[in-house]
Amino acid sequence: MTAYDVELSHGMHVVHDGPPQAPPLLLIHGSGAAGGCWIPMLPALAGQHHVIRVDLPGCGHSPPAPSYEVPAQAAALAGLLDDLGLRDVAVAGHSSGGYVATALAERRPELVRSLTLISTGPRMDALLPQPFILRFLTGPPFGRLIWSMRSDAMVRRGIGSTAARPLDVPDELIAGVQGITYGAFRAVLGANSAYLTERSVPERLTPLGIPVLAVFGAADPRWDPASAQDYGTVPHARVELLPGVGHLPLLEAPEATGELLLDFAGTARQAEF
Repeated sequence: MTAYDVELSHGMHVVHDGPPQAPPLLLIHGSGAAGGCWIPMLPALAGQHHVIRVDLPGCGHSPPAPSYEVPAQAAALAGLLDDLGLRDVAVAGHSSGGYVATALAERRPELVRSLTLISTGPRMDALLPQPFILRFLTGPPFGRLIWSMRSDAMVRRGIGSTAARPLDVPDELIAGVQGITYGAFRAVLGANSAYLTERSVPERLTPLGIPVLAVFGAADPRWDPASAQDYGTVPHARVELLPGVGHLPLLEAPEATGELLLDFAGTARQAEF
């Protein structure tokens, strides 16, 4: 695995891994996270793909943005792919990163060859009551004050609260999360909720005709795992549940998740729909 061309493009910190001539794979993290969340999967992914990891605006090493609306974030990604001269890209999003991936496909379907959505809640009423530590760290009335005082240990506990297994959280992810301001985090959450409330993800995907893989942890404490079956209504969609895995398959089961992603991306590249 070789990382290269670390850059700031369209307001996003971008890192490239793997051979530049290999099939492209764009990885989009969720809210309150950064591109470092994909690190455990990178050795396998970068062996077969030109991997493009981004820190979305206001996250990780990326500066704040005027707008965190999901379509605006998708527009920034479209600009990045245009600058790179890429089309027919395999796109994967974790959690709310799946909303940005979906919005990219809605906005510029010619850029997206396939979509892998990992732990991406399909509709607002599938959201479960959140773990106490997350509500304590991120919500009113104390969230803003506590956010400014977060230690690395507190961040690790917050990340681990959505997992069903012990985690080895990459230091790069911790640094990326520490780079997010409270204001940006709350704005991103609001924008994600607005996007999902307007229309469910399966409703958005159905008319696009793009191959979709939906991966859920069967023990996800954030989104009702049964809601994964909503994606079964989407044409050319495949649903996979990972037993004993929570909201973070990227960190809890990176090998199994990577195998699913690689198999699906390769199959979608060869198939004609």
